[in-house]
Amino acid sequence: MIKQAEVLDALRTKILTDPEVILEDQDLMRALIDANERSLGGNIVDLRGVAMERLESRLDRLEDTHRSVIAAAYENLAGTNLIHNAILKVLEPTDFPSFLTALSGDLLESLRVSRLRLILESKEHDSPSIGFEDVLSIVEPGVVDHYITAGRDIPVRPVSLRQVSPASEDVYGDNASYIKSEALLRLDLGEGRLPGLLVLGSEDPHQFRPNQGTDLLTFFGGAFERAIKRWLA
Repeated sequence: MIKQAEVLDALRTKILTDPEVILEDQDLMRALIDANERSLGGNIVDLRGVAMERLESRLDRLEDTHRSVIAAAYENLAGTNLIHNAILKVLEPTDFPSFLTALSGDLLESLRVSRLRLILESKEHDSPSIGFEDVLSIVEPGVVDHYITAGRDIPVRPVSLRQVSPASEDVYGDNASYIKSEALLRLDLGEGRLPGLLVLGSEDPHQFRPNQGTDLLTFFGGAFERAIKRWLA
């Protein structure tokens, strides 16, 4: 009995010396509050206990929000770095054939997409694509906006994100069955020129969704427009 009393006395001294030991232990604090409520009886409401529960609930929500904000910040940083790297790949080529080659190689990897297609409108839409049919298509006027809107009477946005099933064989060819989502970057190629379209296709149905932000892709589209204008007559 004396030994138990010594243990209790040592524990009491420790708690009085360093009360944070208990205050920082949620399970221990909850056990003490429950014991206090039982001692009060069923007909008495412990307002301190109710306030404590609400405070704990708010703290949990705050921690969840904090984690979500940090995760979003890291995701935005990763996305920004990806787009910056892709822009550098667009600016590197010194001639148009090298530029088109980058679209199916370095740029494809930088943007982490499965397929990339550049569609240019021309009044002479049967113009040859100089051996780059896998990435470049020459089409008749009006095709770009029609593809973006799917033929509907809706505004044409600079960047459109959507899930596709099935994907267009006219755009992706034999790879159409693998494409599950796409980003469409409408290219303004300058006054007096017909528009173009850069299509980013992904095998991941969740990579491009309508509810995602488009700021980074809009910025990339602007850089891409300026780069391709160097090669257009």
